[in-house]
Amino acid sequence: MTDLEVHVGDRVLSVRDGGDPRGVPVVHFHGTPGSRLEAERAGEIGRRIGVRVIGFDRPGYGGSDAAPTSLRLVARDVEAIADRLEVERFAALGWSGGGPFALATAAVLGDRVTRVGVSGGPGRVADVPGARDALDANDLRALSYLPDEPGRAAEQFRAGNAELLDAMMSVRDDASAPWIDWQWGASDPEVVADAGARQALFASFREALRQGPMGIAWDNVAFVGPWGIRLEDITCPVHLWYGDRDAMVAPAHGEWLARHLPHAELVRHPGEGHLLPWRHWEQMLGVLVRPV
Repeated sequence: MTDLEVHVGDRVLSVRDGGDPRGVPVVHFHGTPGSRLEAERAGEIGRRIGVRVIGFDRPGYGGSDAAPTSLRLVARDVEAIADRLEVERFAALGWSGGGPFALATAAVLGDRVTRVGVSGGPGRVADVPGARDALDANDLRALSYLPDEPGRAAEQFRAGNAELLDAMMSVRDDASAPWIDWQWGASDPEVVADAGARQALFASFREALRQGPMGIAWDNVAFVGPWGIRLEDITCPVHLWYGDRDAMVAPAHGEWLARHLPHAELVRHPGEGHLLPWRHWEQMLGVLVRPV
C-alpha cells in the first residue's frame, strides 16, 4: 500500500494505492462523507485475488484540497491520478454518494473505463420517481441556485444542514462511532455488529471530515443538482447493486439507472441495506475485473 499526492494544477489530491500492485486496477469512489481509507478491506482482498485498488479523497475531504466540485471535475481528477500511476485502463467502483462520480468518469473518459460498479448510489434526483419529493425546503432552495451559482448552492446546503453537520463533527473522533448505529443499525445489523467493519467506517469518516463538512455540501451540489453528463455516453458495462432494505438510497434509484444506462445489470440483495460493499467486496471486485 502506498500513499501519494497527485497535483492537478494548483490543487493536491490525496491517493492510496493498495491491493495487488500488479493486479487489474479498480478506482474506488468513496461515499458522502468518505475518504481514500474507505476501501481498506477491498485492498486487503485485492492483494489476495489480484486486484489493484486505488482510492482517493475528493476535493475538501481528507488530504485533498478543496475545490468547487462537479462530476466532471472529479472525472478529470481521476484521469490525472491514472496518468500519474501509469494506469491506462481501469474499472470504477462507487459506493453511495460516490456512484454518480464513478458514472461520470466513464462518461468523460470513455474507453479508459472498462466497467463501472455502483452500490447504493443515487440517480438524478430530478428524474428518479419520488426523489425530488424527499427533498426539504432548504435543499430545494439550494437547487434553485443551480446551475448558475454553485458556490451559493454549496453554502445553502451547508447552512441548511448545519445542525446535522455539526453533530457529525462532534462525534468525528468518538471511536465507539455511535452514528453507525443511528444510520444503519436497522437496515444493516450484520455489518454494524462486525467490529472490523465498524473500525473501517470510523477511520474513513474521521479522515473525511478532517477539513470540516464542506466536502459534503459540494458533493450535494454535484449529484443532487444537474449532473452535466449524459448517461448514454457510458458505453462500458455498468453493474448496479442495491439492498432492498436500504433506507438511505431507495432501490428505485438503481431501477431508474438500469433503465437509462445503455449496458446495465441490476442486482437487488434481499434483506440487506446500504452497506453492501462491507459484505460483498470480493464479489464486486471479481465482477469488475472480468474481461470485457
